[in-house]
Amino acid sequence: MEAVPFIGIDRHRLGVDGVGVTTLAAFHGCPLRCRYCLNRRCLEAPDGLPRYTPQQLYDHVGIDNLYFIATGGGVCFGGGEPLLRIDFIEAFRALCGKSWNLTAETSLQVPAESVRRACTVVGDFIVDIKESDPDIYRAYTGGDASRAWDNLRLLLSLVGPEHVTVRVPLIPSFNSEADTDRTAQRLADMGVTRIDRFTYRTTKECQWHSDSEAENNNL
Repeated sequence: MEAVPFIGIDRHRLGVDGVGVTTLAAFHGCPLRCRYCLNRRCLEAPDGLPRYTPQQLYDHVGIDNLYFIATGGGVCFGGGEPLLRIDFIEAFRALCGKSWNLTAETSLQVPAESVRRACTVVGDFIVDIKESDPDIYRAYTGGDASRAWDNLRLLLSLVGPEHVTVRVPLIPSFNSEADTDRTAQRLADMGVTRIDRFTYRTTKECQWHSDSEAENNNL
């Protein structure tokens, strides 16, 4: 397998990206174009980014093997959208075996088959669902909300709610407390028990599109 670009690898994260001590491995590439993007580098040209094969990444993060085993932690794949790299994640799981927990932070904006495959190798999922209103979702991300929600139903049916945390953000200028209440209730009705509600702290530096660009792209 060829080496793929990563926007960053961050060690010794605790209580942020899953169980125990984790290393966040953030892939380059994302299908969405969120108005506020904290990882803008994942949408820019990958020139100059570090590249790893599954074996090279395993060798790189293996320095924390004892931390992972002692705390039940492991590697959290983020990005960008990690499920765009399901081939890589499957190969990585074959290398690390079952002793490390693998987590994926995902928007679920991928083909359903990628979700099915991920469920066989990833232990826990952190889903950035963003919004239940399709118009707000499209305005903020440029994407189709129905795909994310359909994939969330599939994910819950395959791994169960105990392995799924869903993030529901309050996004300034895009949704309201009432919107997030509605999204949280829809998730609860689906059987989601782990709902993480928070407010985006936005700055001009993390705004991906200008207002004029957003209008031109109907975002």
